[in-house]
Amino acid sequence: MRLNQQTMEKHKCLIIGSGPAGYTAAIYTSRANLKPVLYEGIQPGGQLTITAEVENFPGYPAGINGLQMMEDLKQQAQRFGAEVRSGIVTACDLSKNPFRFTIDGQKELIADTVIICTGASAKYLGLPDEAKYSGKGVSACATCDGFFYRRKPVAIVGGGDSACEEALYLAGLASKVYLIVRKNHLRASQIMQDRVLNHPKIEVLFNTNTLGLFGEEFVEGAHLVRFKGEPNEEKFDVAIDGLFLAIGHRPNSEAFKHYLPVDADGYIKTEWGTTRTAIPGVFAAGDVADPRYQQAVVAAAMGCVAAKEVEHYLNNIKI
Repeated sequence: MRLNQQTMEKHKCLIIGSGPAGYTAAIYTSRANLKPVLYEGIQPGGQLTITAEVENFPGYPAGINGLQMMEDLKQQAQRFGAEVRSGIVTACDLSKNPFRFTIDGQKELIADTVIICTGASAKYLGLPDEAKYSGKGVSACATCDGFFYRRKPVAIVGGGDSACEEALYLAGLASKVYLIVRKNHLRASQIMQDRVLNHPKIEVLFNTNTLGLFGEEFVEGAHLVRFKGEPNEEKFDVAIDGLFLAIGHRPNSEAFKHYLPVDADGYIKTEWGTTRTAIPGVFAAGDVADPRYQQAVVAAAMGCVAAKEVEHYLNNIKI
């Protein structure tokens, strides 16, 4: 039998997700004495937990393991009183306040405010080798991991603006950059196409698919095929130390789409310069609401903004 709202567990602030945005929001809401409850979600700590070394987050001059960094943020949130729980929000009702949530398909609770920090998952090709070499040469973030491939050959899969931007970024670090493009053209803007096609360190491989990777412990090369399925099909290998995926991200917003406006790619829409959504009391921070930057430091900043906006919201309404 379901609990009614009078006896159901209730919180001032529920935080869904545990990456940099979620943990930072928990730190700030805890310090504001809002006693937040945070559910870690399907990947506790978020995408950074599979990043071997984080070198571009302020405060870590020698770099830090991504898993350790998330554990530090978690402990900091708990130090100020945030309650961090395992579990996934499997359903919600945002039609009226207080908002109702179902955890793991069973437990129900209500909250006056919610900060959605469920992040975005990088799209992968679906090759078994991607999992095998995760953190050992396969990455979905050139800005995060490109530094480790200085003066080494790398490849990027993708043909849009993001792929071209990452190719140009890596060209400033790597010895050689292969841009693997499935189609016979780039989808990027013309100016990005011109920059990539005219860069001496970037070689664009059109009409090419990735079949797999090889290497003893770390990536040493990729098996490719040109004109797959055509009479002139050609299989060949390239020697690389890193493979970067730039075929997009999938925001983890499915549970909220029925209530909140999202863009064409599924990112939750927020008011410009804020983390406020179309529903008062509902906020979104981090990669689930950021189709552009998708960096840990930006997500953390959005978590701070969301927490401050929750505090302001609660101070200005009667619960």
